Amino acid sequence: MKFRVLLTACLALLACAAYAQDPHPFSVHDMLAMERIGDPQVSPDGQWVAFTVRSTDLAANKGRTDIWVATTDGKTIRRLTNNPAADTNPRWCQDGTLYFLSSRSGKSQIWRIDPRGGEAVQITFLDLDVGGFMLAPALRGFLVAMEVYPGLGIQGTLAKDAQKAADPATGKVYDELLFRHWDTWEDGKRSHLFLLEGPLADPVDLMPDLDADVPTRPWGGFGEVAVAPDGSEVLFTAKILPGSAAAWSTDFDIYAVKTDGSGAMRCLTEANEAWDTEPTFTPDGKTLVWLAMDRPGFEADKFHLKFMDWASGTTRRLDVAFTTPQLDRPIDLSPHGLQFAADNRTAYFAAGSLGQNSVFKLDTQTGKVTRIHELGSASGVQLLKGRVLFGLQHLKSPTELYTLGTDGKGLTQITDFNGARLAAARMGEPEQFSFKGWNDATVFAYVVKPYDWTPEKAVAGQKWPVAFLVHGGPQGSFGNDFHYRWNPQAYVGAGFTTVAVDFHGSTGYGQSFTDAISGHWGDRPLEDLEKGLAAALRKYPWMDGSKVVAAGASYGGYMINWMHGQPFARNFRAFVTHDGNLDERMAYFDTEELWFPEWEHGGTPWANPEGYATHNPVDHVQNWHVPTLVVHGALDYRVVDTQGLSTFTALRRQGVPARLLYFPDENHWVLKPRNSIQWHDTVMGWLTQWTR
Repeated sequence: MKFRVLLTACLALLACAAYAQDPHPFSVHDMLAMERIGDPQVSPDGQWVAFTVRSTDLAANKGRTDIWVATTDGKTIRRLTNNPAADTNPRWCQDGTLYFLSSRSGKSQIWRIDPRGGEAVQITFLDLDVGGFMLAPALRGFLVAMEVYPGLGIQGTLAKDAQKAADPATGKVYDELLFRHWDTWEDGKRSHLFLLEGPLADPVDLMPDLDADVPTRPWGGFGEVAVAPDGSEVLFTAKILPGSAAAWSTDFDIYAVKTDGSGAMRCLTEANEAWDTEPTFTPDGKTLVWLAMDRPGFEADKFHLKFMDWASGTTRRLDVAFTTPQLDRPIDLSPHGLQFAADNRTAYFAAGSLGQNSVFKLDTQTGKVTRIHELGSASGVQLLKGRVLFGLQHLKSPTELYTLGTDGKGLTQITDFNGARLAAARMGEPEQFSFKGWNDATVFAYVVKPYDWTPEKAVAGQKWPVAFLVHGGPQGSFGNDFHYRWNPQAYVGAGFTTVAVDFHGSTGYGQSFTDAISGHWGDRPLEDLEKGLAAALRKYPWMDGSKVVAAGASYGGYMINWMHGQPFARNFRAFVTHDGNLDERMAYFDTEELWFPEWEHGGTPWANPEGYATHNPVDHVQNWHVPTLVVHGALDYRVVDTQGLSTFTALRRQGVPARLLYFPDENHWVLKPRNSIQWHDTVMGWLTQWTR
């Protein structure tokens, strides 16, 4: 039996190797074969960068993550960990030692490894899983995040968990919202910060009674945590609100808690009822900087910078904007992940800009913004001496690590994990174009050409079917990045060319452009989509306007359902709607983050019923006629699965050709590798079926 398993594994590896080497159109199998680089961390001496590499393990149906290091000149690269367990969160100590999180002991704990080589050593043996950590030199130890029941501590949490496990009753009782969030039901636990002054020291809960999560969930991290220069306080982002208010408020504040274990806490941003986050200190420790929004309840508002003189408490504001030659107006930037240079005034960051996520340099005294790298999607900006390091991806490549001079010159690639795989996959060339959309404004879109497109074929009259992709959000973008769930190259590999319009409401084109969609989900974006498709068909005559299909997820799924009931639907052979709302009125009562529909539709359904009725797909289902694939996940608590089931019911009751793909184990996204293969096979098969 063991020999058979080994033989099967070897044959599978040989088949994958042959597939990767032979030229072939890009597909989901190429996507899953890519090594995913993340979380780059530069060493204190600037000579090394540690980062994670995630590989897909199809046999285990999950990703596997290890720690690698490379010299920042790209000359040396080395794998540090090689364990089936997840190794993540690499962090450098000042002495050059590397710490990371690993679950290899059965619990998520902190481990240590010499970056020059050697075996990893476990250094914490805590009774609870460590959800994240940071080294805190000012505290001579670590800050770690662990989930506990407020007021019970670690031992009380263990005792309550044991009591729950022994109780055969399975009912859950709730008195307040949010009783579930994203894809998880609330269990009463909260993520708290603990001070760990040594690997074997007793952890001290810095916020023992706090009924809030630090870092925030589900997307927060230690970028929301900072330590005061004298070590007397830890600063963090949290949403601390009474009763059910967390469900309809975006009032995240920055708090400071004493590190003496007293639990004494103060709010630094009480006056602002909108979002405050990402506290950080300038290198000299004199100034606290954080991001702040202006409008309560609006999660897609721009962030501006707030500066506080730490000694006096006086504050000032800085709005960050960049003027680009492509537009006659400045673009508002939200400068996440600020990295300050040693001069305490120059900061570097990445932000959305006209379909890119570019790298910028900011003079925080004058407000002058310089774009030092434009194309692609940059992330994880880190500073070296005279250079900037970041991850960079684009429509033809997943993330690799690069360095760049702070003057914007000398871009140098230092990793190449996926070059051979990309060379074997036949991909389409991307091209950005613009047109006049709603209100005669300039709107941008991306086309990805067919993988077998040539000027000679186009001149000869060959035509290719079109996959029209609608992004989610709606405050999002189908920009110049390599997506692992909605990758245009997957459609290109299936024989299509793709068109993706960044309609009004998209990010990266200025806050007024983003704001234009609120209260206008079905008119302004639809006008952009209609004009964008028409512009693409005019500009690229090799596109087959008689064979156009459309697909979208989240807001994109809503838009598929909405435009299906409008005259625009006659342009399409088939639709794919993934996790999209059918009934905006009922969706309000289904979802969990109520601030989102309340802002987008102008209040609650009982206070402003017209806001939910104006562009509601359910009121136009009688016009549906286009063959439609409906996809939904059972664990999607943002767009609840009844919306997808109702969409399928409406289609079949009217005799419209339809198919339902339902995942009982997926949330708003499709994350498991085998499910991703099934998703792509089903979607591409459906679209191809109706364009033959």
